[in-house]
Amino acid sequence: MRSGSTLDGRTALVTGAGSGIGRACARALAEAGAKVHVVDLDEPAARRVAAETGGWAHVADLADPTAVEALPAEADILVNNAGFQHVAPIETFPPEVFTRMQQVMVTAPFLLIRRVLPGMYARGWGRVINISSVHGLRASAYKSSYVTAKHALEGLSKVVALEGAPHGVTSNCVNPGYVDTPLVRDQIAAQATAHGIDESEVLERVLLQRAAIKQLIAPEAVAEVVRWLCGDHAAQLTGASLPLDGGWTAA
Repeated sequence: MRSGSTLDGRTALVTGAGSGIGRACARALAEAGAKVHVVDLDEPAARRVAAETGGWAHVADLADPTAVEALPAEADILVNNAGFQHVAPIETFPPEVFTRMQQVMVTAPFLLIRRVLPGMYARGWGRVINISSVHGLRASAYKSSYVTAKHALEGLSKVVALEGAPHGVTSNCVNPGYVDTPLVRDQIAAQATAHGIDESEVLERVLLQRAAIKQLIAPEAVAEVVRWLCGDHAAQLTGASLPLDGGWTAA
């Protein structure tokens, strides 16, 4: 954020904040002055990040609408980050996993946005930031549920941008490529099996094959974009999808 632009007095709610991108976002927003609600399924991780950032820990299974409704409704900044991955061909993809992924990555963001918007409207200021993916803009084989969820999140974000504009609320997606997180590291074995190659070949031949820059992205880089979107300088940026993908979508 530019010099003098802080989040002092602002409150943020970050889902999936116990590790990876979510943890980096919680830390970046706290460093900018915001008080952060740290939401995660993993209680020790949520408490650890809350302690690191001086925020509040909330343990919630976002597939459960009642758990979502129990989360705080007052937040100036909402970062919808929580998600998970399952890699399998469509014909063997478990329907229950498909359903749960939509619940966590589409329905929960909708419910959270619906929950925080009235307060944002009343204050005349708000930032809804959805951690989408390059897979919200492109597709990959064996990721039917993840690609579906991220495309849905893109559409939801745009509708929020249109409805929120008269009230000082912006809504944007951040679209990383492969980020160096436990979620991505856990995919390597699954991708090796799906493609019939050794795990050592997965990173370059599969995960980074379509990116011009052959490196995993640091979670902190994604968090810096999130923090930047919260600044007053970004008040006119809404309804956008910001690829942080090493050139993947340029090809």
